[in-house]
Amino acid sequence: MGFGKYDPQQVEQKWQKKWEESHCFEAEVDPAKPKYYVLEMFPYPSGKIHMGHVRNYSIGDVVARYKRMRGHNVLHPMGWDAFGLPAENAAIKHKTHPAAWTYANIADMRAQLKRLGYSYDWRRELATCRPEYYQWEQRFFIQLLEKGLVYRKNSPVNWCESCNTVLANEQVEEGRCWRCDGLVEQKQLEQWFLKITAYAEELLDDLKLLEGDWPDRVITMQENWIGKSVGAQLKFQVKDSDETVEVFTTRPDTLCGATFMSLAAEHPLVEKLIAGRPEAEKVRAFCRDVANMDRIRRGAEDLEKEGVFTGAYCINPLTGREMPIHVANFVLMGYGTGAVMAVPAHDQRDFEFARKYKLPMQVVIEPKGEKLDPAAMTAAYSDPGVLVNSGAFDGLPNQPAKGVIIEHLAKSGLAKPTVNYRLRDWGISRQRFWGAPIPVVHCEKCGIVPVPFDQLPVRLPEEAQARADGRSPLPLLENFVNTTCPKCGGPARRETDTMDTFMESSWYFLRYTSARNETAPFDPAALKYWSPVDQYIGGIEHAILHLLYSRFFVKALRDLGYVEHSEPFKNLLTQGMVLKDGSKMSKSKGNVVDPHAMIEKYGADATRLFILFASPPEKDLEWSDAGIEGAFRFLNRVWRLAEELGEAGALLPIGPAAPLSALGGELSAPARDLRRKEHDSVRKVTRDMENKFQFNTVIAALMELVNELYAQKDALKNAPGGPEALSSALSTVLVLLSPVAPHICEELWAHMGHKGQLATLPWPEHDESALARDEIELVVQVNGKVRGRLMVPASADQNAVREFAMTHENVLRHLEGKSIKKLIVVPGKLVNVVAG
Repeated sequence: MGFGKYDPQQVEQKWQKKWEESHCFEAEVDPAKPKYYVLEMFPYPSGKIHMGHVRNYSIGDVVARYKRMRGHNVLHPMGWDAFGLPAENAAIKHKTHPAAWTYANIADMRAQLKRLGYSYDWRRELATCRPEYYQWEQRFFIQLLEKGLVYRKNSPVNWCESCNTVLANEQVEEGRCWRCDGLVEQKQLEQWFLKITAYAEELLDDLKLLEGDWPDRVITMQENWIGKSVGAQLKFQVKDSDETVEVFTTRPDTLCGATFMSLAAEHPLVEKLIAGRPEAEKVRAFCRDVANMDRIRRGAEDLEKEGVFTGAYCINPLTGREMPIHVANFVLMGYGTGAVMAVPAHDQRDFEFARKYKLPMQVVIEPKGEKLDPAAMTAAYSDPGVLVNSGAFDGLPNQPAKGVIIEHLAKSGLAKPTVNYRLRDWGISRQRFWGAPIPVVHCEKCGIVPVPFDQLPVRLPEEAQARADGRSPLPLLENFVNTTCPKCGGPARRETDTMDTFMESSWYFLRYTSARNETAPFDPAALKYWSPVDQYIGGIEHAILHLLYSRFFVKALRDLGYVEHSEPFKNLLTQGMVLKDGSKMSKSKGNVVDPHAMIEKYGADATRLFILFASPPEKDLEWSDAGIEGAFRFLNRVWRLAEELGEAGALLPIGPAAPLSALGGELSAPARDLRRKEHDSVRKVTRDMENKFQFNTVIAALMELVNELYAQKDALKNAPGGPEALSSALSTVLVLLSPVAPHICEELWAHMGHKGQLATLPWPEHDESALARDEIELVVQVNGKVRGRLMVPASADQNAVREFAMTHENVLRHLEGKSIKKLIVVPGKLVNVVAG
């Protein structure tokens, strides 16, 4: 029964067609079965998949196939994050419409993903640029606007000149645009915001629900980004003025050490303070320079501290001391109040600033029993201690002093306990064309008016063309802009900003549950059954962008009555990058490996096998040509093994991990050894699949089982019960390997004469009794040092084990001239002889 040469192209296309024809990956609500929703972060349709995609989606596909075989009703969908700048820029370059470019790329990438054999329910495919998708997003926008969670204001924003658009704080990386790496500058613009800060406390608290199921690193990154600070709001009276400077501080215990005030360049009080003063022009010039700096850079610890004196003073509410007011480059309006009470003896930034500008320094906390001299200090003292130079509060430990001082100042209205967050509201306005239109109109009489639900979606005009200068064409399209106010019927103008593309990706996973519903964003029963996502898979780079926004969006939709759950993703796996020559693959480095080329040369199964075997999923993976060749050789070994057993008449349709009765009763010693290895492999593979999906050790265990089959095949293929044992073990290889390399396993399964598709078969269970051994190996020690090893019957009692140990030649040699004081037996492991 010759199989012919292993031809991955023929095998893979054959089974992809069979899976499609049998609809075996299509999922429906079934309350009688446990559900499992596995999802990889959907791709931007760039036109070609890369190895990062292959790794991400291969991980997800193994999980989906494994969970189906474990009896779960699995939802495994795919779609396209289709709006955004790259499509618009590509359309400009190729002189086409972004829609045409995007849909062509989707068709190409869909074919590539199908060629890899991923088990998606393609009926649920969605593209976020389709009006039938973003109409629901526009509805959410209006409902959030009505609830007070959307607002518009003039605000300093991050502006990318090369992209001609605003960026959210989370989209600025070390002063550069996350998309194009261009320098980011500050601009004042009217912008739309989502009030994510209204959920700051819940977003922080609910991270506790994710501990153990999300990577610690992601949880920490979100905690730091939300940045909760518990402290006090203090008021400092401006000298000779009715104005006050409000300050948020987490260190009221250092208030007596505050010797000057630092304001952000954008602080609204600056202009009032300098009006009519000789310092005014110098301050204004400084503020202009600072306003053009990147806000991330301004907050960096290694920033050179610079400032300018305003000529004004404020009064320390505790000491009555006059404090000069400076504008400083390291103070940001986006955090706290934009004003910092400077305590140079106990804060390093203030210390550096004070030294540079020769400002006074007052020690107010000292280590117990020690004295600090400000003139001799080389750095700020920030450790715990007791208060000094603090009047009535001297001698108090600094931690409890915080509450005492706040309480004292609160009585006179100069302080109140306050919680502050680093998290800022999410700016969602984008000044580009290829995005979901914001569904409001501007009416001179009525102001901002939302578009009625029955007029949604507000569609992107098909006649609009992306402009070569990158600016949006929407404001120039009169038939789009000019409209009627839904409230008064008078003339109005449409909003021409579009929504940040992270809006679309913040709820797409919910839409998959009923992707073809034309009357509502979700079918309530389907949404309740499938949600939340059980396993989400994607890169760590999305920790404080997509993952935080999605958490917020689900909570907001919950409060709008759409969903019942509060967290979108129950478990999160952040896969590592695919590297080549130690660097992330990129065209500029010339180290890109094309998945299509690998599939054409080695097949989808070998490509999947290598990328899952080369590294644990959460670690970076170094691409290796030798590695994928090794994966291809392994699959050929499996193919040749099945072929050889078939030619010897030893290939039988016996299922995996078959019971002893199916193997013909009493087994020979080699057959028992093979069966033991087979059932041990089932145990190991199942354990490692359940334990954070350690696919590399899963594949290693299967390689060992294949090696055992090769070692035993000659002895067993013609022996009584041998073909049965070989066939059972080979069936086990195929079933356990099928989530990783599904096509070749389906083909060989059919060659064995089995009925049905592996994709729909149950996962095998190991038989504990099959793991029992006739003999076990024991280590023999003399005074704790290994002196021998011996095989003893597994049924031997402790007395028999002692006798066996005392017959070992090397053990006896090390006992010469010594008396045995104790003989300790650790069952199944070792014997230790204590002698002296």
